[in-house]
Amino acid sequence: MRLNPTPATRRADSRWRTVLSLGLLASTCASAVEFGPLSITGFAKIESVTGSDQCPSCQLFPTENKQRIWADRVVYGSPIETGTQVVSLFQPWITFRHDLGKGFKFEAMLSQRWRDGKTDIPGFFYEKNLALSHEDWGSLRVGAMTTRSWSVADYPYGTALGVADVWASSGAGYGLMTRAVRVTSRPMDVAGGDLVVEATYDAGTRGWTKNKPQFLELYALYRRGDLAVDATYQTTRNGTPSAWGHGPFTGLTPFPADDIRLGGSGQSIAMVMARYNINRTWEVSGGIRANRWSGAYAAVTRSAAGQPDQWNEMFNVDWWCKDAQPSRCNVDNPGHPARSVDAMGGVRYRTGPWTAHVGMTFLGQASTTNPSERGQSNWALVNTVGVSRDMGRGLALYGLAGHVRYRQLGLSPMSVPGNAAFTNVDSRVSRQGHWLGAGAVYTF
Repeated sequence: MRLNPTPATRRADSRWRTVLSLGLLASTCASAVEFGPLSITGFAKIESVTGSDQCPSCQLFPTENKQRIWADRVVYGSPIETGTQVVSLFQPWITFRHDLGKGFKFEAMLSQRWRDGKTDIPGFFYEKNLALSHEDWGSLRVGAMTTRSWSVADYPYGTALGVADVWASSGAGYGLMTRAVRVTSRPMDVAGGDLVVEATYDAGTRGWTKNKPQFLELYALYRRGDLAVDATYQTTRNGTPSAWGHGPFTGLTPFPADDIRLGGSGQSIAMVMARYNINRTWEVSGGIRANRWSGAYAAVTRSAAGQPDQWNEMFNVDWWCKDAQPSRCNVDNPGHPARSVDAMGGVRYRTGPWTAHVGMTFLGQASTTNPSERGQSNWALVNTVGVSRDMGRGLALYGLAGHVRYRQLGLSPMSVPGNAAFTNVDSRVSRQGHWLGAGAVYTF
């Protein structure tokens, strides 16, 4: 162990950590099972959490999207109580690698996640792609893959502070892609550190001609010594309007036949996250994200006698506007643009097999021209603490606790996909709640 590494050694270590960080974006695993050119890595996790101020029967239409006004209705008198949820996750990565010679390498990757024994996001793979790389030029990857905005925010940032879901799965970004092309540079020497830059494009679902989906993500990772900075800019047109940063990028609705009935919409994020190892024991990290939504008007896409109307995926709608003020609204239920800013930060302490952390995520109020209240006036503050112990052989045990506080009773902040998302505390019936839990994770 080198207590006082030379500048050259620090430089080599920095480059190695940069390459290692890029590998960790594809897998949270500590080691791999090797079968010649085939490797299998993965993790299995089970967690039990007991939380206060839960009301699973409060929403009159429990499966409806938060953006639909009839989903706002609550069943008054429903009990608000303590509840326990047990969640299991399992995700393997199967990777085939082949050295083509002259610096070229071929890679094929397949990965899927199961939650409580069922496909996490039905119909979508986490990874299903092919890649060609060269040690001097970088890499080209094609197929289904995760976005950097979700995957990096989820791991290592959110996971290290116990805020993986509330930070990575909120906001105006997307998490999964289906027909993506990704170009990644080799590590480059910049300002005494290593810089990797990357661009990803996805065409979304086929069949749209008027409102064609378009996705562009620019990503940069900079490492210098014990400092790592991750910056992401994601801009999209005609994906599913949402505030679910884990969701797949597809089209305005699941049905391209809706194309002629809808207008376009777009959303984007700009996010910077950083982490710094003060020493071998202490690490600090934080991030800030700006969200932008264009808004999407609400419209009936299908209607049949005796059947409920089928609506599009709308966002930040001024409901029944044309009925109330026909001179101001050119459609019945217009969508309005919105912007918000979210932030995350925390500290992690490591000693021997033990790791402890405190974390915070703030999901801010939104600015919008919508005169109707759709959550823009609310904010949420989530605080977490946790401790884990490495038991060896890939197994870790952990405990966690957390607390959420909303600014006011009402719809949840605009960058939250549901009124009780992430915490199970519905902002319409309770301003705060807390939880306590324990779990185990095994990586291979």
